[in-house]
Amino acid sequence: MKTVAVLGATGSIGASALDVIARHPDRFRVGALAAHRNVEALAALCVRFAPELAVIADASLESELRARLKLAHVATRVAAGPHALIEAASAPHCDTVIAAIVGAAGLESTLAAARAGKRLLLANKEAVVMAGALLRAALDEGGGALLPIDSEHNAVFQCLPAQRAGLDAAGVRRIVLTASGGPFRGRTRAELGAVTPAMACAHPNWRMGRKISVDSATLMNKGLEVIEAHFLFDAPAERIDVVVHPQSIVHSMVEYSDGSVLAQLGNPDMRTALAHALAWPERVEAGVAPLDLLGIGKLDFEAPDRTTFACLDLAYRALATGGNAPIVLNAANEEAVSAFLDGRLAFLDIPHIIESTMEKTPLADVAALSDVLDGDLTARRVAQRMIASAKD
Repeated sequence: MKTVAVLGATGSIGASALDVIARHPDRFRVGALAAHRNVEALAALCVRFAPELAVIADASLESELRARLKLAHVATRVAAGPHALIEAASAPHCDTVIAAIVGAAGLESTLAAARAGKRLLLANKEAVVMAGALLRAALDEGGGALLPIDSEHNAVFQCLPAQRAGLDAAGVRRIVLTASGGPFRGRTRAELGAVTPAMACAHPNWRMGRKISVDSATLMNKGLEVIEAHFLFDAPAERIDVVVHPQSIVHSMVEYSDGSVLAQLGNPDMRTALAHALAWPERVEAGVAPLDLLGIGKLDFEAPDRTTFACLDLAYRALATGGNAPIVLNAANEEAVSAFLDGRLAFLDIPHIIESTMEKTPLADVAALSDVLDGDLTARRVAQRMIASAKD
């Protein structure tokens, strides 16, 4: 029986994870749940799953959560604030942590889970982008295991040998990440001038949160995944390629030196990756419909349009630059996407803000968490000035 902490329990990944967990009460139980501000949904999950600990990151909502649980006669202990997230991530009664908090907000709790030796099921790609080397060190310190639950990286994980002694030793030539192309695949820059948040969030294949949906629309999501793959699989940038695959059936591929290409296929449903990681090295039913290849008919692949969707190349540039460049990239992207969703920035200005922030933020080494946090804050301030200038 695995006891699971779900950080980001009220988001789309959290909902998928809890669906899989609920299907196997003999294998998994919920030990802790954490959410940012959705106190009503968190309380409802506590009623359903009865965890020992519930965390609301926004401390101003702590009393409301307590009141809701008291009214429902739920004995779950309540904690609030950023330190409570770290407590949930390292709780002794939980052996597995699902890190599904969106953005930089999930960094410290992810590192805490790694240091505590948990089986870390990682969806928070920003934690790897910002602090990949620190995460590796934390995993070494804690002695736990990391299993990626992004569909692309989980696919790569499944296609690599069980004994991972490095790409060369395994005969791996390259990793190929697939991208759906988002809602604007095939559009030109001229056709994207009037894009609204609702249009950008209308993903053709996946149900996702608003921020990651915009990242998919700009191809920044794939850029972040390139950086993530570099740290997760110790792969140099020149051995990580991206192809657009609009059906989202092939989730990623690994090409070997003998010419073989192994691919992981499945319907576009996060529960597949979550079930794999929760039960690994075993397999369990995930509630996902079997793949109907005859119904699909064909699988298409094409090169990404790096001119229209410049964010992908910006991510490769940040990875090549090293130091704090990935931190700056991530922070600028989060600020730009937030401004776009709030109506303060045009869709086509997102890559411009990111590139300008990268150019205007000094390059620095990253040796500790304080360096990560300082770099993140500095980049956000620069990006905010860029956004204000763009609006004016």
